[in-house]
Amino acid sequence: MPRQLVFVHGRSQQHKNASDLKRAWITAWQHGLAKSGLELPIDESDIRFPYYGDTLFALVDPDHAGEIPPVLVRGAVPDEDPAQQEFVAAVAREAQQALGIPDESVNAAATAVGPQERGPQNWRWVHAVLTAIDTHLPAGSGLALSLATHDVYQYLHNQGIRDAIDDGVRAALTGDQETVVVGHSLGSVVTYNLLTLQGNALGWKVPLYVTVGCPLGISAIRRTLAPVGHPDCAPRWFNARDKRDVVALFPLDPGHFDVDPAVVNKDDVDNDTSNRHGISGYLSDAEVAKRVHDAVVG
Repeated sequence: MPRQLVFVHGRSQQHKNASDLKRAWITAWQHGLAKSGLELPIDESDIRFPYYGDTLFALVDPDHAGEIPPVLVRGAVPDEDPAQQEFVAAVAREAQQALGIPDESVNAAATAVGPQERGPQNWRWVHAVLTAIDTHLPAGSGLALSLATHDVYQYLHNQGIRDAIDDGVRAALTGDQETVVVGHSLGSVVTYNLLTLQGNALGWKVPLYVTVGCPLGISAIRRTLAPVGHPDCAPRWFNARDKRDVVALFPLDPGHFDVDPAVVNKDDVDNDTSNRHGISGYLSDAEVAKRVHDAVVG
């Protein structure tokens, strides 16, 4: 029986057509394959694309359909959720340190940001860090980190959101067929959680697990998932990142995600999307595309 392939997307996919999104992922993969003289190794019907974009958007922010939640654009989170505030602040602190953004840049951004209407006393500093990131990295990187952090927090801490997303992704894998799994951004957190906690019990066989634009190495996320481990149902794990992708802040190496067997990391992807985080910039990478291809072929 031929192997299947499952693509699991990240955030900001609301109000999109699932078939069009799947086609965009396949097209990007085809571009990457062409760099090695390869073509699609399986029929498109054997590529599954569980779509949860509208579900996530409605569950996370049902009052702001059709727009980016204003509270996120301001860099704030609801006053009644101090745990989420601290989670986002911890990610901001680690990002500033890891990216080498000097305090002077953050202070300048804080002055430009001005007083905030909501949030704790340090929330202007968090917004300033996100603004400073955009001056040191491609425009939109700070917003990408803020939005990804928000949705990862909601997935990890809101049982209803997690169950709704997990149900859809779980249905894409079966225990009677080997399946290569590719997770992008939030999708890498979702797939990691499912493969680690449920993969064996459900009889999943994943010859290769691929993560791209993956935030699992960020301390606040890793601590929430602790103890971390290598999914038993996936003997091989390949992780690829563009070092300029602020969502994929760290490689999944022993210093940031110590598992056995170790994750194989590729840190030199040249992601040509505007914020260095888009899926097309990852799947069109020649090595990423070929590794997925070879795993599917077996």
